Parts: sequence; structure tokens; C-alpha cells
Amino acid sequence: MEKYSCETHIDHALDMFVAETKEFPIMDKLKEEEKLSTKCSYCDAPATYIVSSK
Repeated sequence: MEKYSCETHIDHALDMFVAETKEFPIMDKLKEEEKLSTKCSYCDAPATYIVSSK
């Protein structure tokens, strides 16, 4: 499972990941080239982070 998040929604993304998977999340910052095409899972802003289990 992966969630993409902007700066505003990162806390929500981390909380939702834990609630849905019951696993400890890993938060990584997206590379500049990935930011251009990836949107936040919670709004239309460009994603800054990816939250995943691996």
C-alpha cells in the first residue's frame, strides 16, 4: 500500500496508513521528477511524500 501526500496532509496520511494496515509506515520524500506527475491522495496539490510499508 502506498499513499502520496502533500505537506499539508502528511499527518493524516500517516494516521490513515496505520489505521488501515496496522503496520509502521515508512515516509520518504519524493524526488523532484516524481513530484511533477504525482498528486496528493487527499487533495489536488502535488505530492511531496510517499508513505508505504516498504
